[in-house]
Amino acid sequence: MTCRTAVIDYGMGNLFSVLKALEVAGHDAFLAESPEKAGSASHLVLPGVGAFGEGIAHLEERGFVPFLREWSLSERPLLGICLGLQLLFETGEEFGAHRGLSLLQGQVVPFSPDLGKVPHVGWNQVTRSREHFLWDNLPETLEFYFVHSFYASGVPEESVLGRTEYQVPFPSVAGRGMTVGVQFHPEKSQDLGIAILRNFGKVRNAAVSRD
Repeated sequence: MTCRTAVIDYGMGNLFSVLKALEVAGHDAFLAESPEKAGSASHLVLPGVGAFGEGIAHLEERGFVPFLREWSLSERPLLGICLGLQLLFETGEEFGAHRGLSLLQGQVVPFSPDLGKVPHVGWNQVTRSREHFLWDNLPETLEFYFVHSFYASGVPEESVLGRTEYQVPFPSVAGRGMTVGVQFHPEKSQDLGIAILRNFGKVRNAAVSRD
């Protein structure tokens, strides 16, 4: 059964490339500018490119913050991409301290320009930390495309699904229950990125995630 997937439109992110990648992965995908429109979906995708504080402010303005929290608590599938992953955490330090959605435990902190180039741009390896539905039928060695200057820190081990090395080892895939996020861009990561989106589409509310 094809899943009906809402891509949250809160004024930030490469929405149409994410939408196209979801369609290639078999989703019946559409843009949702309001919680009312998103409510008809079986799956949600929270994309995003930009600053943490601006992102959470835009979500609040459009009424998505309580909607996303309720969605996650009801164990319905939610995938955050890049900034969308970062917004799932408790706080972010970009241009000041900001509260996030608090769907995952952890803080979003900056890479250091003293330790290497910032932002982290390009292909990099993701090492699986545990079995999970996102990894179904994927090879052991995984490379995805990244563009980011901040990363998640202080994430409990049980929520870390994959790690990447850049300056420090950081959680590049994290989740709890049906709420998951990836720091890389699946829509820019060719076949493996499409496979991640396809695996996300296969999970259902009643499914037991292996995290």
